[in-house]
Amino acid sequence: MSSNEIDINVVDFVPGRWGDPADPMRLSDSVTGALSMLGITEQAPDPAALALPSPRLDSNALTAFSATGASVTTDDEVRAARLRGFSTPDLLRFRAGDGSDAPDAVVTPSTADQVAAVLAVCDEQGIGLSPFAGGTTVTGGLVPDRSRPVISLDLRDLTGLLHLDETSQIATFASGTRLPDAERLLGEHGFELGHFPQSYEGATIGGCAVTRSAGQSSVGYGRFDDMVVGLTVATPRGVAEIGTAPKSAAGPDLRQLFLGSEGAFGVVTRVRVRVHPTPSVRRFYGWHFPDFAAGATAMRALAQSNIKPTVLRLSDEAETGLNLANPSAAGSANGPVGGCLMIVGFEGDAADVDCRDAYISARLNELGGAALGTEPGEHWREGRFRGPYLRDPLLDAGALVETLETVTFWSNLDRLKADVTAAVTGALGDQGTPAVVMCHISHVYPTGASLYFTVIAKSLTDPVAQWAEAKSAANAAIRAAGASITHHHAVGTDHQAAYLEEIGDVQQTALRAVKSALDPNGVLNPGILLPCASR
Repeated sequence: MSSNEIDINVVDFVPGRWGDPADPMRLSDSVTGALSMLGITEQAPDPAALALPSPRLDSNALTAFSATGASVTTDDEVRAARLRGFSTPDLLRFRAGDGSDAPDAVVTPSTADQVAAVLAVCDEQGIGLSPFAGGTTVTGGLVPDRSRPVISLDLRDLTGLLHLDETSQIATFASGTRLPDAERLLGEHGFELGHFPQSYEGATIGGCAVTRSAGQSSVGYGRFDDMVVGLTVATPRGVAEIGTAPKSAAGPDLRQLFLGSEGAFGVVTRVRVRVHPTPSVRRFYGWHFPDFAAGATAMRALAQSNIKPTVLRLSDEAETGLNLANPSAAGSANGPVGGCLMIVGFEGDAADVDCRDAYISARLNELGGAALGTEPGEHWREGRFRGPYLRDPLLDAGALVETLETVTFWSNLDRLKADVTAAVTGALGDQGTPAVVMCHISHVYPTGASLYFTVIAKSLTDPVAQWAEAKSAANAAIRAAGASITHHHAVGTDHQAAYLEEIGDVQQTALRAVKSALDPNGVLNPGILLPCASR
């Protein structure tokens, strides 16, 4: 894989497998040996044949959708390609042959006007609509309530750089534009977005907006919701144009209503984002800290200073020991021995990078860090999108592997990490499956940071139920610690109960009022973000 993000190609993910099927990951002998220590010695059964329910839309509905000018199909192969997302439970159900969540039809508009027309048909006929673009959701965002017929609204034909205001450094994209394409289009004009989530190969501009995505360069460029300056959103009650100035005192900022809404309040068709000149220098380093607490203290010092790197990431002792910062060499002994690995990256012009590099290197030395040079940093950068590719061969090998993330204030970080780790290991241990729980920090703020956990255990007879118990325990620990249920994976259906508990009754009432006003017939991604109202 190229280390230059602009050279990375868009990948159309194969249902049930992450990433490019022509470039799979394979487990090293050292990883296989480590799995055996967890009792993982038998391969998982081959995937079962996928069984889809029959489409429930009548000819009148299909004719009405076709009349909008959009492409319409009920083909099983196309429907299966819009089946769920890429959480481990999603993949496990797919491997079990469960196609029960497949949409009844796939409708593909090519213009924003066609999106509005399709919405009107859904609203008139009471048909649910689930927006689909990259399909990389990992929290059940593509599993709408199926008590009514549901279409998948495929937005991937809404693509391209529609306008670039070089003076204001604002780009307008059609929402179905894939991130690698967005970077390539901007690069032709000397600009960059700089949003690099692990789903970069498949994710879209609109998907990043409605899930509040956080890319790996968030310290330098902010989360995706920080980048958004305006949105065009189609709703059953009309089209909303949001964002007319950089900042405004004209009432509440309604961008924040649709950012993170996961298609429950409207379908985003255009996104205006701030961009920056393409960096002329990119420099990534590895640093070693004796333990996670020392590394986290150093991260907090940088986050609370006026001079920051572009990328800042800290793996705990377990993740460092397995060398997961370099997925292609996972399990090897090429990483630092003992302690924790920190990745520090800089992007910008030469003078800016030299200044920040010198200051931050001096600070990390003062804070107990030991410089490891550019090799660990470049290994991480070159493999930054490869981590999720490990999950498929691990599942094939009979492992249960999943991730979860959360965010809290610095003063609560140690407690949160300990409590979530204990909850997950306890829940899996009670089922007779010892687990490895790893953690890293990759998004920091002056007031706090996110924690991202990776869990590996032996897969039992019913791995979906096995993980559900562990995930429930983790959610309970997160809420008991006063942290947020998600930092960047969004709500979907998996986090819905914990999300509603987190926001409380007053905020639930406000959101349900918005849903009722914009989508009174409840056709927009029914059951996602908010539970369906009684019909």
